[in-house]
Amino acid sequence: MAYSDRELLARLIECEAGGEGDIGMRAVATVVMNRVNATEGEYQRVSKGGSIRNIIYQPYQFVCASETENGSYNPQNIYNMNPVEIHYEIADWAIAGNRLTGLETALWFYNPFSSTCRGAFPSTVGKYLTRIGDHCFYVPTEEYAST
Repeated sequence: MAYSDRELLARLIECEAGGEGDIGMRAVATVVMNRVNATEGEYQRVSKGGSIRNIIYQPYQFVCASETENGSYNPQNIYNMNPVEIHYEIADWAIAGNRLTGLETALWFYNPFSSTCRGAFPSTVGKYLTRIGDHCFYVPTEEYAST
């Protein structure tokens, strides 16, 4: 489907953090836009100068951007989302350059489905920063620049 960048981001926000409240949704939007605006490493190359679409659809990054997961249909995907006003407001907020305080450099998040967050994610290129709701957030280490 040919969604606009705004629509894609609103759908991703709803899918990845719809149950996490305002702060949780802003945190996810912050990570997406940090990747879009990365000045080095993998995400700088993927975003090709600021493409939200490229970042969201980068393979194996956001479960919600995939219609299948481990060979099975993934019903929790952006195509099945129905964003409402709050999702669009947060997408607009992030696209306008706003970031959640404390997450200005965060490039990763994940839900560990446990009460603890691991120290590094997705590998040694990201180190634990904080937990917001069910998600753990990570900032790049010096190693990230060479990815």
